[in-house]
Amino acid sequence: MNATRPPAPNDAADKDRIAEVALQEAGDPCLSLRPTDRPADRPTDSDYVLTLYVASLTPRSVMAIQSVKDVCEKHLTGQYALEIVDIYERPSLAKHDQILAAPTLIKRLPLPLRRLIGDMADEHRVLVGLDLRARTEAPDPRG
Repeated sequence: MNATRPPAPNDAADKDRIAEVALQEAGDPCLSLRPTDRPADRPTDSDYVLTLYVASLTPRSVMAIQSVKDVCEKHLTGQYALEIVDIYERPSLAKHDQILAAPTLIKRLPLPLRRLIGDMADEHRVLVGLDLRARTEAPDPRG
């Protein structure tokens, strides 16, 4: 009897399924994700206000969205607002924020404003970009 292995998580079909689910969930080209434990229009001084610019809901964009959401839930639970903007659906917002490449994550608050461009899969890099971890601090091997 020949056992078959489940598909590798990096295969194209898996990425397409993830993109399809994200597209169904997003619906709106400008998706806003906010913690549900307080009113969305009242960020506190300790809140992180983030905007993630993506280029359509390609597999790369979906992975960036998921990576940023995972980092926020793990390190900023209840203390962040994340707006996801498709640069093709909202080009005026991209132009206003001078977006040259996607994905781009902008940390608006707390100041100073920071931009992180490119691959969002490296958690340590995202944490440094959000000023949550020092550049010289080694990543936690436990995840």
